[in-house]
Amino acid sequence: MGSQVNAELVAARAEKLFFYSPYNFLRQLDADTQQRLFGPGVAQHYAADPAHHVFEFAEGETTVQFLYTFLAWDTDFFRAPVYKLFTILFASTTSAATLAAAGTAFRQQLQQQGVAYCFAELPVEDTRVAQALGDAGWRLVETRLTFFHDAVQRFDHPRYPVRSASKEEAAAIGQISAQARNEYDRFHADQWFGDELGDQFLAKYASASVEGYCDDVLVPNEAGLPVDSFLAISDLHQHAASLNSGFSRVVLTAVGPANRGWHLRLVAETVHRARQNGASYVLMTTQATNRAVFRTCEKLGFKLGGSSHVLAWSA
Repeated sequence: MGSQVNAELVAARAEKLFFYSPYNFLRQLDADTQQRLFGPGVAQHYAADPAHHVFEFAEGETTVQFLYTFLAWDTDFFRAPVYKLFTILFASTTSAATLAAAGTAFRQQLQQQGVAYCFAELPVEDTRVAQALGDAGWRLVETRLTFFHDAVQRFDHPRYPVRSASKEEAAAIGQISAQARNEYDRFHADQWFGDELGDQFLAKYASASVEGYCDDVLVPNEAGLPVDSFLAISDLHQHAASLNSGFSRVVLTAVGPANRGWHLRLVAETVHRARQNGASYVLMTTQATNRAVFRTCEKLGFKLGGSSHVLAWSA
């Protein structure tokens, strides 16, 4: 186990690390700030966090470093040690064979450390990392697309009756999330979780969104219509302040059979909410299989920003 991040390797990977910013496709935002917040800035100081780990592989004069972190909340919920890989650092001259060997060594390190599950979300631009993990036996779990709306202040779509969910509705919102199962999301596409545990996790996550994890959770407010859908929103205040902009991100959404057609309505009201709050952008990430969300995006004026892959390894 290494303890210090190699600055030369960070510099060598700076171009690809830029795509680790969740806003890399928003060209109006300062690129240097994004690099500091999400790319080389994170990698350079990675070892400063006690929950972070740096595994170093050396072969001759070639060094490869793996940056990964312990996830306490996930570990507690799944009752098994869960980690997340941030990225791999290596020189541009590092061969595919060396990266494959490094990936195998990292897998062995995870096993020795008692890790039960480790995953990574990689921008599609970082192909060499994805290939190295694939060579080491990691599996593809999900491919994601991120859409964005950058004409928030000119948005004039018709309005729909919505309200904020109350904390007393947290359990009910959780049930909506659990029952609207999506076989392609990470927690259902990966057999390590299983459908029942995946349902339970999303129920807990949705309930936590109502209880304060998110900035707002919108639900229908139409007379005589039962609440069978929701949309959770984060306003990303810290990022907004650092990037001198305003955001709203759709964190989680689910629509049950009693609220068919309400996904578009809830997303439209999310854009109206962002406009009223003076935000410049609304972001929404979904699986590359979710054609219903694509249609919503097309109708409401969203654009495709970027794509990422989720890969996973389990003991």
